Amino acid sequence: MAKQRTQPAFKNGKKIIPCTRFRVTEAAELMQFLLAKMGGMSRNSVKSLLAHRQVQVNGQIHTQYNLPLNAGDSVIVSAGKGNEELKHPKLRVVYEDDDLIVVEKKEGLLTVATERNSLETTAFSILRRYVKQSNPRNGIYTVHRLDRETSGLLVFAKSRETQEYMQAYWKNIVTQRAYVAVVEGKPAEPQGTIRTWLTENQKSKKVYSSPTDNGGQLSITHYELLESNERYSLLRLQLETGRKNQIRVHLADMGYPVVGDKKYGSGTTPIRRIALHACLLEFMHPVTRQKLRFESAMPKSFRLLLQPAKA
Repeated sequence: MAKQRTQPAFKNGKKIIPCTRFRVTEAAELMQFLLAKMGGMSRNSVKSLLAHRQVQVNGQIHTQYNLPLNAGDSVIVSAGKGNEELKHPKLRVVYEDDDLIVVEKKEGLLTVATERNSLETTAFSILRRYVKQSNPRNGIYTVHRLDRETSGLLVFAKSRETQEYMQAYWKNIVTQRAYVAVVEGKPAEPQGTIRTWLTENQKSKKVYSSPTDNGGQLSITHYELLESNERYSLLRLQLETGRKNQIRVHLADMGYPVVGDKKYGSGTTPIRRIALHACLLEFMHPVTRQKLRFESAMPKSFRLLLQPAKA
């Protein structure tokens, strides 16, 4: 039987909730494992731990009692209740540990407030309320952003130190970052790279592209054509840089604006949103140095655009 170990009551000078760590030595289901480790605790008590989000497996909160465990897995049981599960129509938590939160954002939700929308509900404000449930001193910190009408995967930090590290070393720790987009028309080449310099007009907030260095930000996007019909094409896009509106501007530059993106030249809004979705985010955890990979399914509305036109 693996030896229990209780975390110290303080970390970096801050009081933390005590918790007990276990190391899995042989395959088992989570309920079975906890019943064996938790000193005669009843099944109902173990279910309560799970329901109150007090159990982590390999750094991620789990509530599934029959979760399969493998030898070498780490299980942490917290003495205090975790945050209640986030329930919001525009935001879903897909991963959470002591250092960061990865979420799936719906279209129509800002990542953070702007000067024009300072009182609007955002992904940031939703998560800020969420993390303060367990401790009013908890905070949330923006690492990167998605445009309001872009859906998909976002990561937030739980400390200023983690935020600063991830932002400073973003290009090094992010191993894959991909989007899917439905565009008007069909690119002549099935794959390619768009490389331009982007500048933003501070008055209009519109981003402009130049094929030569005009003092703007160098921006590089790789695209691959996945499928197409008579009107639209589905592209997979890999970002080498992450500039504001980069994908939208680059695709408009090519002559294939993202469907629904009136700001950058689209003439159609068949699904009443911009057809751009952050589908893949893979990065090295800033603390554990483990590789984390998250995927988000393409919205069903995108698939409808790619159906053959009716005769």
